[in-house]
Amino acid sequence: MKLIERKTYLDKMISVIGTPDIKVITGVRRSGKSKLLEAFRSYINDNIENANIIHINFNLPDFDDLTEYRHLYDYINIAFRDDAENFVLIDEIQMCHGFEKAINGLHASEKFDIYITGSNAFLLSSDLATLFTGRTFEIKVYPFSFDEYVKYFGYTDLYAAFDQYVNEGGMAGSYVYKDSEAKYDYIAEVFNTLIIRDIRQKYGIRNPALMDRIADFLMDNISNLTSARTISDTLNSHNDKINHKTVGAYMQYLCNAFAFYKLRRYDIRGRKYLSTTEKYYLSDHSFHYAKLGTKNADYGRMLENIVAIELLRRGYEAYASVLYKKEIDFVAIKRSEKLYIQVSDNITDDKTFQREVSPLLSIKDAYPKILIARTRHEAYQYEGIKIIDFSEWLSPR
Repeated sequence: MKLIERKTYLDKMISVIGTPDIKVITGVRRSGKSKLLEAFRSYINDNIENANIIHINFNLPDFDDLTEYRHLYDYINIAFRDDAENFVLIDEIQMCHGFEKAINGLHASEKFDIYITGSNAFLLSSDLATLFTGRTFEIKVYPFSFDEYVKYFGYTDLYAAFDQYVNEGGMAGSYVYKDSEAKYDYIAEVFNTLIIRDIRQKYGIRNPALMDRIADFLMDNISNLTSARTISDTLNSHNDKINHKTVGAYMQYLCNAFAFYKLRRYDIRGRKYLSTTEKYYLSDHSFHYAKLGTKNADYGRMLENIVAIELLRRGYEAYASVLYKKEIDFVAIKRSEKLYIQVSDNITDDKTFQREVSPLLSIKDAYPKILIARTRHEAYQYEGIKIIDFSEWLSPR
């Protein structure tokens, strides 16, 4: 498989070399965490002269003897060199029983610079503080962005590239398959076998068919306002006997495994969060096609999904917003920066255009307002709103 340098993530890892934190690489299955760890190892080899790299990949049978924490702990301590800068790189750490004991012990010794990846259901962002007694630094990895997709395939026509990206998504493991059905089979297998299996194993799910139906419901309602009660009412109407608390727990499990990301609603005028309903977005929009098919696909929702994940990828806190009962797709916040964003597939029709810009025009503060659409020409301004094509917004230069 062809590889490209994922510079943003690699630079982040390089920036924390030598810090006392336990560096934890998180993200949905098959998003490239293992390849990133390998790239980081290559960087160390090429740039740090006295490095001693202890690299353990639990996907390989070579390390089957280390799946008990004490064996792992002893193996790494034996490999320590007093005359070197010692790096510990461990892939799929959850395959070692009691791994947190080994990592905490190694960290407490203050002899190692530690980097780990693991199955998302077993290495949750919310669990890091309780799993590890030392400080952790989380590096969040997402499937390929549009920018990375363009670099991977060497596209020069960004409009054509975006049309392909909308259909193929960012799960790079699917790119080796030439046939679209084979691509989607691979992506569906990632979701069913890896993501859902992890959740079942972690939480002891006794009704996997129900978990599948909840996942399908969320996929089919990308960008719609959704609640656990809405889903439970729908499922109960189809003779599934389940309460909203159980549905809510299953929804949280899917988010824990990075299958979905939940965006809260924010009332711009009242400056408060609305907790009754949220919007859910897939970690990669290709999962929708792979699981539910492409026939009658709502591309507007898929485009909104692409923008939501890109905002998270760029480090924004993203919210679904409302102002005077008008829905605004996103308010994105990063420290003192704030953006208001609307997303539309096609704004050639004047009524559609006015409908999309109306909520943005209602916002009276001076923060940037953006309408992202398939314009297929350079960005322009309309009454203070920046109108920009998807391919340009997704490929900042």
